[in-house]
Amino acid sequence: MNDPSSNMETKVSSGEVLDRLQPVVAQALLSNARTASYGPGVVLFSEMEAAESVFVVLSGDVKLSINSRDGRRLILHIAGKGAIVGLASALSGAPYEMTAETLYPAKLGIIGRNEFLSVLLRHPEAYQTLIAELSRQFTKACDQLRTLGLSSSAPQKLARLLLDWSENGQSSEGGTRFRFSLTHQEVGEFIGATRETVTRTLSEFKSRHLIAFQGSTLTIPNKIALESYTHC
Repeated sequence: MNDPSSNMETKVSSGEVLDRLQPVVAQALLSNARTASYGPGVVLFSEMEAAESVFVVLSGDVKLSINSRDGRRLILHIAGKGAIVGLASALSGAPYEMTAETLYPAKLGIIGRNEFLSVLLRHPEAYQTLIAELSRQFTKACDQLRTLGLSSSAPQKLARLLLDWSENGQSSEGGTRFRFSLTHQEVGEFIGATRETVTRTLSEFKSRHLIAFQGSTLTIPNKIALESYTHC
C-alpha cells in the first residue's frame, strides 16, 4: 500500500452510493478523506477486524468476500467507483463482516470511522441514502444466497450470474455486452463452483451461442435463450 496523500479535492461521479448522496454531503466526506493507490490483490481489511475506516472507491474495483477457515471463499460483490466499502461496520461499530481486496489497481479515499460519523452528525439527511444502500446490499446478498441454495446446477447458477452482471451492460443489435475480466477461479467463488466447472460451463455456453467473447468483453446475444438455463 502506498502512503496516503493529502486530502482529496475531486468529486466522484458514478452510479454508486456516493453519487446518490447530496453534493454537500459527498464533498464533506471527501474533504475528510486521504487518498492511497493500491496494486491488485491488496487486502484492505479482513472479516472480524475492528472497523476503523471506510474506503471510497475512486477508481478500480474492490472484491468483497467471506472466507472459511479451510480456505474456501464466497465472493459477495465487486464494489466499483463511488462505492463506500465498510459502510455497515462503520455505522454499527461491529467488526468488518467481510474481507475487502483490490481486484485491479485502485485509488481509494480512506476516511477514519470517527471522521465519517462526525460528517453524518453534521448532515443527518445522509442517513436515508445510506440506509437505502444497506437495504440494496442486503437484497443482493439474499439474491446470491438464493441462487447458491436453490439453483441445482452450475449452468443454472452461472446463467443467473451472467444475466445479473448484464443489467449494467451496453445493449446493441448484437446483444448485451459487459466487461468480463475475472478469472474462472473468481467466477467460481461467486457461485460455489470449481474453476474447472466454470471453464467447462462457459465453453458449453459459447458452443450453444449463448455468449461470445471478444477480449475481456462478454456479449449475450439473446438474454431469453440464456434465461432458459436458469429454469433447468
